[in-house]
Amino acid sequence: MKGWSKKVYLELPKPSEEDHRPLQVRLTAALEDSGPFRLEEKTGYIRMRPAALRDAQSICDESGYRVTATAGFDGRGWELLGLEAGDTVKEHYGLCVDLGSTTVLMELVDLNTGEILGKAGMFNPQINWGEDILSRIFYTKDQPEHRKRLQKATAEGFCALMEQLREKTGIDTRSCPIMTVSGNTTMIHFLLGLDAFEVFQSPYAVQTLAPDICRAEELGISMNGFVYCCPGLENYLGGDIISGMLATGIPDQEEICVFLDVGTNGELVVGNKDFLLAGAGAAGPALEGGVVHTGMRAEAGAVDRVTTEKGKLKVHVIGEGAARGICGSGIADLIAELYLNGWIDLRGKFQEDVPEVVRVPGREDEESELAVEYAPGLYFYQDDIDEFLKTKAAAMTMVEYMMNLIGLTMEDVGRFYVAGAFGTHFDKESAVTIGLYPDIDREKIISPGNTSLQGAEKLLLDRSLAGRAREIIERMEYVQFGAVEDFIHLMAAATAIPHTDLQRYPSVVRRLEERRKNK
Repeated sequence: MKGWSKKVYLELPKPSEEDHRPLQVRLTAALEDSGPFRLEEKTGYIRMRPAALRDAQSICDESGYRVTATAGFDGRGWELLGLEAGDTVKEHYGLCVDLGSTTVLMELVDLNTGEILGKAGMFNPQINWGEDILSRIFYTKDQPEHRKRLQKATAEGFCALMEQLREKTGIDTRSCPIMTVSGNTTMIHFLLGLDAFEVFQSPYAVQTLAPDICRAEELGISMNGFVYCCPGLENYLGGDIISGMLATGIPDQEEICVFLDVGTNGELVVGNKDFLLAGAGAAGPALEGGVVHTGMRAEAGAVDRVTTEKGKLKVHVIGEGAARGICGSGIADLIAELYLNGWIDLRGKFQEDVPEVVRVPGREDEESELAVEYAPGLYFYQDDIDEFLKTKAAAMTMVEYMMNLIGLTMEDVGRFYVAGAFGTHFDKESAVTIGLYPDIDREKIISPGNTSLQGAEKLLLDRSLAGRAREIIERMEYVQFGAVEDFIHLMAAATAIPHTDLQRYPSVVRRLEERRKNK
């Protein structure tokens, strides 16, 4: 594997009257003559900073000049990171990270075999300064100290995950020579301590889309090595989506593919080996349980599945305990069941003559509002449905607009990828029923999981993919959905359940007819 680091076992000639070369020269000659570097393409001189040489002499003396050298690639050439006594070539590890706005996930990988040795995750520490990205952007605007605060919190979060992995595996993660990070443009700016306001403000001239590799210690990450961030395309289409391209292989496929990743923003790529059309726009946190009165993340206490049994709603709760709220997948199921049961119409409006629909008064001094009690003491309100439908309409309008732009229909699509936790946990039938997914062969709808992390892992194991990422970016044509004049008009049609044009959703029509027959 063409990695970002190398571990090489060396049996160095001991100094003598005849050979009194400096240790630096002795090490350089031995490395350049070793198999891994001799076979490497021209990369120039192997740099050795004083910090790497500081303990080298004592290690050589103690080991009889039998040592393992670790070298890291900084994007231009190789640098000696340190020496270990004896042969430790088999102990070669790296880290890959998905830096999401809500969660941060990290994997420890054996760089010799590619095996994932451990996984760890946590909520993004930046949440302390804003649940949503925009709040954090404004918190750091014109405030260098605030940027430092978020940067430090992010780095400390990384260190906490590294410690979790050390405890799980017994491997000292601080000795890892390389970490690859995938995240959206804003998250990468925060990690690097850069001002992210231009991500939000026109003309969107952000500080960087392809930051140089940097030493982990520069970022406050306790690791003796380098950090590489996957490059992005635009302000709203970052390295997490480019990682998704590497993970799914869409840029190399014959058949036309759609790649959709929806969170606070919606990112979309349509294409194959011949073309790549990419776009991004605001979607909203409703699909993740945000802006819903009883919404929550997919954790213990969250309703994640809703069905109907004998005319009554039946829910499944993560952790099997009492329900505390509802997450995105539960919301999709709930709205689908409300629609199929006839409790809401195609506009998503509650039907007042249905016994299960109630008015809940006195909520935060607001007027009473129609709602349904999906679990004891937990209500789903009319404005919850309205917010969710806006979000799903934004996501599907992006797809529809992009397909129309290139003169294709969903019948032309070979694979429809729905990335991230959003795609992994949503029930396909519920998502189709409410119009969040197109009504196509379900085998074409693929939930590849966390493609951001998968792409970061691929990059960790093969640095040549950094060049491939740049090639993909150069091939992409970008559409800023916020600048599309009739986008809001298109969204209005997609706000209906499943769509104003029911002919697009024949399977939903059949499910409605079956449900009515069985009443």
